[in-house]
Amino acid sequence: MSPRATQIAVIGAAEGEPEALAAAEEVGRLLAEAGAVVVCGGRGGVMEAAARGASEAGGLTIGVLPGSDLNEANEHIAHVVATGVGHARNLAVVGSGEAVIAVDGHWGTLSEIAFARRLGKPVVALRSWELQHHTDEELGIVEVQSAAEAV
Repeated sequence: MSPRATQIAVIGAAEGEPEALAAAEEVGRLLAEAGAVVVCGGRGGVMEAAARGASEAGGLTIGVLPGSDLNEANEHIAHVVATGVGHARNLAVVGSGEAVIAVDGHWGTLSEIAFARRLGKPVVALRSWELQHHTDEELGIVEVQSAAEAV
């Protein structure tokens, strides 16, 4: 029996600027080339771009949907988890990754970053939220400038 592949959650905006989408696609491609499974929210924007990059590179993708309709997943998702729990699915997305890469993002992405850190998962931020704590506490979020650095 072979060991289970590393799963990395890629999170970000459901709609994104072209630069962010290109970065997410490159992240997905690089993760697939490294042998990792891409876990994401399964819908559009950054999620779709990362899944497209991974699937076109021959990688495996898992989409964790907020609704219960399997057809909500974008065409690049190989395995669909339909939760029916709305925004609460954000916890399942980041909980399913051994690490999290945040590309761009809005409020949903911020909630996923918070969940990931609460679970002790490392977070890499690419063109995403810049966070600081009111103390000198280390947040466990690494900011990077490129998809290659993120992966």
